[in-house]
Amino acid sequence: MMAAMPQPSYPVLALLAAKARFYPAFNEPSAIAKQPLQGRVTITREGILGDEQADRRYHGGPDKALHHYAFDHHASWAQSWGEALPLGQPGGFGENIATTGLVEEQVLLGDRFRLGTALIEVSHGRQPCFKLNHRFNRASVVAEIVKTGRCGWYYRVIEEGHCEVGAGVDLRLEQVAEGLAQWPVARLFRVLVGGGHKADSAALAELAALPQLAEAWRTRARELQG
Repeated sequence: MMAAMPQPSYPVLALLAAKARFYPAFNEPSAIAKQPLQGRVTITREGILGDEQADRRYHGGPDKALHHYAFDHHASWAQSWGEALPLGQPGGFGENIATTGLVEEQVLLGDRFRLGTALIEVSHGRQPCFKLNHRFNRASVVAEIVKTGRCGWYYRVIEEGHCEVGAGVDLRLEQVAEGLAQWPVARLFRVLVGGGHKADSAALAELAALPQLAEAWRTRARELQG
């Protein structure tokens, strides 16, 4: 009898959270400045317990419970932007999860992972907002993310749970089920945000009907159909 193939896993550099506070540059509150957590972290259907989202119209909720950004991208951004802070540290893009070894071309819609005892599922890509331009003091950040597809992605929480983070803890994101092979996050983002629907219009009807896709992006697919 053949041994089962090990599931891929990825080192978690940090889990992050923040309380909302007012930013004069945004002229509104935000919780974009996520900070690394230490100790026991509880993950609920709404995300990390204690984390906040200032504008619930566009951030947070069950389909956006956790935001993941690949730390791998920081080196490429540094080549383009120089040593713009907060590059080089987890949380620079307002994410809850920072890892290495996992990027948008690999991550599939519907992929499921264990994060400690929590079970999470990829629900859609992250559409960048103007706050990232202010965060990096660079007016072109949103446009560059759209052009490169280095967008990050969101999870919904299928099973609530907890994990431990901090010095000496080898926390890993362990893949337990594969999603839709035809829909990596890179393609989702390209079609629904990057203008790719103009050359891939047949994909819109498929996306509008996919239960794995967050409702906000299913709505976007229907709107782009015209």
